[in-house]
Amino acid sequence: MKDSILLGHGSGGILTHRLVREVFARNFGEVLKYGDKALLEISGELAYTTDSFVVNPLFFKGGDIGRLSVSGTVNDVITCGARPVAISASFILEEGLSMEVLYKIVESMREASEESSVRIITGDTKVVERGKCDGIYITTTGIGVKIAELNVSGRFLKPGDVIILTGDIGRHGAAVMAARLGIESEVESDCRPLIDLLEPISKVGEGVHAIRDPTRGGVATTLNEFADESSVTMYIKEEEIPISEEVRGISELLGLDPLYLACEGRMVIVASEDSSDELLCELKKTDSARKAKIVGEVVKGEPRVILENEGGGRRIIQMLSGEQLPRIC
Repeated sequence: MKDSILLGHGSGGILTHRLVREVFARNFGEVLKYGDKALLEISGELAYTTDSFVVNPLFFKGGDIGRLSVSGTVNDVITCGARPVAISASFILEEGLSMEVLYKIVESMREASEESSVRIITGDTKVVERGKCDGIYITTTGIGVKIAELNVSGRFLKPGDVIILTGDIGRHGAAVMAARLGIESEVESDCRPLIDLLEPISKVGEGVHAIRDPTRGGVATTLNEFADESSVTMYIKEEEIPISEEVRGISELLGLDPLYLACEGRMVIVASEDSSDELLCELKKTDSARKAKIVGEVVKGEPRVILENEGGGRRIIQMLSGEQLPRIC
């Protein structure tokens, strides 16, 4: 095996087959069975998602582009109220990419897929000339089977529902920006597949109305999307929003608002008030949501997000305008 990616690795010939066998098949296994396609035996209503990952840099505290690609895909399937089953992965590699770097990224994908009990079953590889991409881009597609007890959508919110965050926010955005700028920081990305949240969410069932991972645009944008989809007002209290001191520090240093920073291991869950105590109790039994808490409620009103501060003052939180942090996922 060569020490770095060559254009010949994308030719479809000997180097391509060697790359698939010695890097991808060694970690994923299934990818050699049918090449760039796969057969699945699945029954039930399906959830389907696709995503591309172009994060810069490729490695950051708490993760890398490989772990991010699997976690993001798994979590998107979960937000459909479905259990992830399989993932396909397409790689755009830059000529000159270190083979060691590629192997580390592929290993991270394997580890994240094993955490989720999800198989990476097929994929594709292309190679572009030096300078045509930043090392590696990954596109994934995920398939899952809908859980019968769950019927979730941003269209199902009702006044009186409560808004739950499964943990502190902004870690991923802060970690990536610190790595990009060479800032010494202890903050780690929250990047992880949230498969363990399925059991408590399923247990509550119809009491859960919406689930969403607040990635690009952060919690503020996610809540605005919910408000628009259900034509309601999302009312949150600033003192209840969990933000670590490390994230606050980086945000203040760079002039960023943590409400708009991406999360890659958190969920915003909207549930009926009647089911909230049970849901919180069950969520706190998981590794991913031990610090889950209610941060606000859904109220009647025009579609908007209102933040109340500790002094009782209120302001409208808009959807992200422009690009606060490019290349975050």
